[in-house]
Amino acid sequence: VQLQASGGGLVQTGGSLRLSCAASNFTFDDHAIGWFRQAPGYEREGVACISGGGDITHYADSVKGRFTISRDNAKNTLYLQMNNLKPEDTAVYYCTTMSLCIYVHAGWEFWGLGTQVTVSS
Repeated sequence: VQLQASGGGLVQTGGSLRLSCAASNFTFDDHAIGWFRQAPGYEREGVACISGGGDITHYADSVKGRFTISRDNAKNTLYLQMNNLKPEDTAVYYCTTMSLCIYVHAGWEFWGLGTQVTVSS
């Protein structure tokens, strides 16, 4: 399993970013997949997940209404559209395969290098 997140950067409060995750070496559309994040000194926090077919999504309460997860199975790519960003969204974001997309805060299986998102106040 290989997962490579990209698209992070520095943005002001209220700004937007779109993260991408390129997946390879596994059957992408057979797997639920999601995002978690980790800020320095904090535990990992689930952000969102999406089922293999893309018909089921779940979000952490902290990002609901601001973030949108999606996937393009033809391109083996996962996305996270992040709008109305806040300083507390600052973290390294990782894409991860998941056993099931039921609960965003657990079930992470494999992940790769993350991408840094920094939101300035």
